Amino acid sequence: MEIISFVGSSAAVKKSSSGSFTIPRLTKNVAKNRVLNSSKGAVSSSSYTGFAPSLASQPAIAIALDKAYSKTERQFTFVGITKIFSILVLFAVFVLVPYTIFNLLSFVENHTAPLVLDASSNYEFEALSGAMSRFAMVGLSDRVDENGNVLAEDGSVLTAQSVGIGEAVTFQTYTVRAGDSISTISRKFGLSNISTLIAVNDISNVRTLRSGQKLRIPSVDGLVYKVQAGDTLNSLSVKYHVSVEEILDANDLSSETLSKGSELFIPGAKMDASELKKAMGELFSYPITASWRLTSKFGPRKDPFTGVASNHTGIDMACPTGTPIKAAMSGKVVYVGWSNIFGNYVIINHGNGYQSLYGHMSQTLAKKGQEVDHNTKIGLVGSTGYSTGPHLHFTVYKNGNLVDPLSLLKK
Repeated sequence: MEIISFVGSSAAVKKSSSGSFTIPRLTKNVAKNRVLNSSKGAVSSSSYTGFAPSLASQPAIAIALDKAYSKTERQFTFVGITKIFSILVLFAVFVLVPYTIFNLLSFVENHTAPLVLDASSNYEFEALSGAMSRFAMVGLSDRVDENGNVLAEDGSVLTAQSVGIGEAVTFQTYTVRAGDSISTISRKFGLSNISTLIAVNDISNVRTLRSGQKLRIPSVDGLVYKVQAGDTLNSLSVKYHVSVEEILDANDLSSETLSKGSELFIPGAKMDASELKKAMGELFSYPITASWRLTSKFGPRKDPFTGVASNHTGIDMACPTGTPIKAAMSGKVVYVGWSNIFGNYVIINHGNGYQSLYGHMSQTLAKKGQEVDHNTKIGLVGSTGYSTGPHLHFTVYKNGNLVDPLSLLKK
């Protein structure tokens, strides 16, 4: 190995047997300038130590130095990139992988492993059920059965005979007072079925009944019917199960000829069940208008977690998280809260003994005391509480008793 010393510099250049050069950390411009200056004759009087190359060979030395330094720079850059990549790999191994495994195990445990309701959970469910029952009874003033028959204080059905109704049909006007309901007014005037006042006064929804409103009150139960083309007394008699003579007497008709568009009072006739439910506001709208799937019906079923036989208190409507939930019927929000069973949930009081619960919401939008209708968004679908996935749990009470929501929802 030969040692070459530059004039005016303490830097040493080592030349290996292979002819390559290595230098300490020295800027290549300085080395190059020194060599070029020497080639122009600006050479110090100092002598070279050891081997002294000719002036013509010094530019080649500068080029060799430049190449050697560039190679060193590339080596440093490659080492830096390698270290950064190694750090990222270690971060992934020691941080991201354990975090991913932890979340996966948590998901499996929460969504596939059996869950057992402890005593406090069972108590909570019973407490909520009791609260629903109490809420449903608040403000209950209408005492009618599912056919619209007015009930006596002992729960029996009032009839024309029991209230002493005569056959002559007369009308009077009544002004609705505060605290009145369709059933209390019917009972006050000796009518045995609420469909009489609903039909005679063309009431589309009894919930719209307001203090100061004027009502026509017939002296006997029945419906007002508008004559259509082709109607006859015989056809009406068959349709409403009443004799021709009763129709003639009730309307004081001397002829059986009917005029299209005229009104007849059909004594003893009643509204059919679907029309009555509609007028009573008892036809619920589906709380989800987007696409959904019925995953669990009302009544007996196996618990989705434990497989144990249980009784499902409502219906489950599965759809994506965040799907808007609307009130199934107009009413007042009486509770907004959280439960380990229902997660985020809302209870609405609809009047006439009806109460509905909406459970497992990802977010509640309604506020306690808020008046809502079937277009009001009350929350968003989620999977909070005792749930296997995103869905809406929908429960309905009638006079404190659970009923199948599907029997009340509009077809």
